[in-house]
Amino acid sequence: MQYLIKANLNLYTSPKLNSLATQAEADRRLTILSSPQNSPLQVRLCEDDYPGWLAAEDSQFLEASATLYQAPVWSEAEIQRRIAGAIAFTRSAMAVPNYYLWGGTVAPNYDCSGLMQAAFASAGIRLPRDAYQQEEFVRKIALSDLMPGDLVFFGTPIKATHVGLYLGNDRYIHSSGKDQGRNGIGIDELSDRGNAVSRTYYAQVRGAGRVVESYQPKGLC
Repeated sequence: MQYLIKANLNLYTSPKLNSLATQAEADRRLTILSSPQNSPLQVRLCEDDYPGWLAAEDSQFLEASATLYQAPVWSEAEIQRRIAGAIAFTRSAMAVPNYYLWGGTVAPNYDCSGLMQAAFASAGIRLPRDAYQQEEFVRKIALSDLMPGDLVFFGTPIKATHVGLYLGNDRYIHSSGKDQGRNGIGIDELSDRGNAVSRTYYAQVRGAGRVVESYQPKGLC
């Protein structure tokens, strides 16, 4: 059974509920994977197949849904028409006080991939949750072919650990942790000539990709 989420909720990495995995905005949907009881519930979000654990007391914010989630299906051209909305979301998010929150996908505090997911969702486009999943989901492009609205990925040779949204003119917007020189959303330069944050991330560039579709759930929601 699917449940409609009636309030913004935190989902955790384990039933200990001591490490945030992600957040779910009101009006998203989930399924319960564990047997309902007076203990943390193992759940999966329908829009991106993301798993997590929900505090038992938060089940009061779930409402059984008679209708099932239907993932949006957009053409590549329609996706491109919606990109401006995603960019505008990130700029608006930067304009209010915020800080980097691991697992954050709900305003005002985001992690890097949470900001990307929320920005595209605001334009009706669903992305997977984590940076490495987003990297696998997009169409790979060369850095020389970047256009506003493309995603830029950073990390190690093994895995993407960070993502930003390209704005044009070698600038991208992202939510960055204080261990990288900033605590929150900012705009940096995609080069080794920018400020300290720009240089730190440029040394970790993995590549870029273009969103050409909206995520279609693979789970059994």
